[in-house]
Amino acid sequence: MTGESDHLEVSLTGYTFLFSGTKIADGFGKMAVTSVGMNTAWGQMMSHISRDTNEQTPLQSRLDKLTSSIGKVGLLVAFLVLLVLLVRYFTGNTTDESGKREFNGKKTKSDEIVNAVVEMVAAAVTIIVVAIPEGLPLAVTLTLAYSMKRMMKDQAMVKKLSACETMGSATTICTDKTGTLTLNQMKVTDFWFGLESGKASSSSLSGKVVELFRQGVAMNTTGSVFKADSGSEYEFSGSPTEKAILSWAVEELKMDMEGVIGEHDVVHVEAFNSEKKRSGVLMKKKRGEGIRVVHWKGAAEKILAMCSTFYDGSGVVREIEEDEKIKFEQIIQSMAAKSLRCIAFAYSEDNGEETKKLREERLSLLGIVGIKDPCRPGVKKAVEDCQFAGVSIKMITGDNIFTARAIAVECGILTPEDETNKDAVLEGEEFRNYTQSERLEKVERIKVMARSSPFDKLLMVKCLKELGHVVAVTGDGTNDAPALKEADIGLSMGIQGTEVAKESSDIVILDDNFASVATVLKWGRCVYNNIQKFIQFQLTVNVAALVINFVAAVSAGEVPLTAVQLLWVNLIMDTLGALALATEKPTNDLMKKKPIGRVAPLITNVMWRNLLAQAFYQISVLLVLQFRGKSIFGVSEKVKNTLIFNTFVLCQVFNEFNARSLEKKNVFKGIHKNRLFIGIIVVTVVLQVVMVEFLKRFADTERLNLGQWGVCVAIAALSWPIGWVVKSIPVPEKHFFSYLKWKKRS
Repeated sequence: MTGESDHLEVSLTGYTFLFSGTKIADGFGKMAVTSVGMNTAWGQMMSHISRDTNEQTPLQSRLDKLTSSIGKVGLLVAFLVLLVLLVRYFTGNTTDESGKREFNGKKTKSDEIVNAVVEMVAAAVTIIVVAIPEGLPLAVTLTLAYSMKRMMKDQAMVKKLSACETMGSATTICTDKTGTLTLNQMKVTDFWFGLESGKASSSSLSGKVVELFRQGVAMNTTGSVFKADSGSEYEFSGSPTEKAILSWAVEELKMDMEGVIGEHDVVHVEAFNSEKKRSGVLMKKKRGEGIRVVHWKGAAEKILAMCSTFYDGSGVVREIEEDEKIKFEQIIQSMAAKSLRCIAFAYSEDNGEETKKLREERLSLLGIVGIKDPCRPGVKKAVEDCQFAGVSIKMITGDNIFTARAIAVECGILTPEDETNKDAVLEGEEFRNYTQSERLEKVERIKVMARSSPFDKLLMVKCLKELGHVVAVTGDGTNDAPALKEADIGLSMGIQGTEVAKESSDIVILDDNFASVATVLKWGRCVYNNIQKFIQFQLTVNVAALVINFVAAVSAGEVPLTAVQLLWVNLIMDTLGALALATEKPTNDLMKKKPIGRVAPLITNVMWRNLLAQAFYQISVLLVLQFRGKSIFGVSEKVKNTLIFNTFVLCQVFNEFNARSLEKKNVFKGIHKNRLFIGIIVVTVVLQVVMVEFLKRFADTERLNLGQWGVCVAIAALSWPIGWVVKSIPVPEKHFFSYLKWKKRS
């Protein structure tokens, strides 16, 4: 429950508590149960992560505001249309098909009045139905479901649909080091005996030093070596660090682990603990004089402090003077600067008195090994992509501060600009000891947190969320579960991750690779962008339909688009339009934008520019057809209304191409790759032809000749050049409505 793979010693004199759910690696004893169930540390953690906060995602809160605003506008317009129609009807300003007044005081029958009022209410209700974008939930769900399926191919299994779009709003990613940024494949790459570098080779070592190393590795380990037969390869088990040391000893030092263990008896073992950062063994040979010897292994700086002498390459024991000590410290720091984990080995032949207590001073330093956990291929590029996209990357690790800094520089998390930032790298304990106000002040400047616990990660997530950040967290351990649950997006590791971590997360990264996290970020932005495209497209339809019906009702006392026609527009635009725009794939351009964050408006200035321009064009054309259509084309009232209906639908079909890109002028780029989009456009046009030409009684339409169809298509096609011109108009970054709020405050 420490969050580390290292073993923790439990005894009456030191750390006394055993946690429920942990495994005993070594030793025996009796215990007294102090708490059970939800009162244990495990139970408290599980209760913390199983709490349902019902917190809305950033997109959900934005959509709630949008639909609420649209609903209010729709209700207002519907009420005004109903009011105008009622006033015109009861004041005798409306006429029937024969030109007679529809309402003539007491002479009008009651059932005629009721029928007229029902028709007016139906027109008003239709306006409300058209105004409210019922297709929005469908568009959001389709986009999320499609992205979820595609992300599975990119090594990301989405457990919670809303996590797809939330990732698009992410401003900060807090990531682990081991296994996420690195391969978690430890290997000894550097070796120092005395003050000379062996470059991980034992060829120049004296026989005595090699033998002492074999003893120290074989007897002082929690790992094991197994070989099935002479032809098979060695199999190593244990923690990644233990496996790296055992592999090096077998391959380089030709260590026979079974032989070494068979020659010695273990008198006493001091297990590794995260406080002392070392482990030791007291042993003696089974045959011979039975001299008791001590072997220590652990963090290089800790072991060096216990030594007074060292073995040089030829096996001669020399005193560690002040100059030599400084040189050893420089070696350790230089290895850490190369992102190596430094492990030192020490030895003493005389344990002093006949006790089981291991000697901890005046030891002889055998050597120092440097273990490298190489960065994953492509991780630096992925980090740079995220940073270029405006997302801050923070590395949280249990390694020492030198190794953490070196890995962060290698991965690109720490840049040359961070050299002047004294808060960029710190230890978890230091962050923990800050006051809340100090944490909130410094947390955004922190890039690397070393020697941290999982609860330090939870503390950082809470601070970032309090400052308004949308936070994504990667984790693999049981203790990471609270941070994964607290974050806006929890990303667990599919290979190294525990079941508790996976259960607490929203997305499982199947290959444990940070590059897949960057891919998830790109997909999240794609989801958000696709939803914005649909909203722009849908609002263009809504604005045009509302204005046309409102103006016509006020001026002529009737609506040109009937209830059936408006519902037909709503049906094909909502369902087919949502399906077409929801399946657009992510592009690299998405990673060139700043993160959306928690409070940015859903409808941007660019979207307002595009939709108002198209809506204005459609309204202008349709109003001309409404008031001058009969005289321009020399057609009847019904044919004129059919022309309005047909032109309106075809305008939406052509505008669907414009909606493929909010900012790019070339809306046809990559269209051949999206066959579903082309198929939906064809289906929409075919259905519209059927509606106009064959369902005249149902849709209240008249058949159109080829010339009239040509006019409708030509008018609708003009939306393409208009869209091209409009996208050349620059818009301010600051949102339009922010100026209104500023005026209200002033």
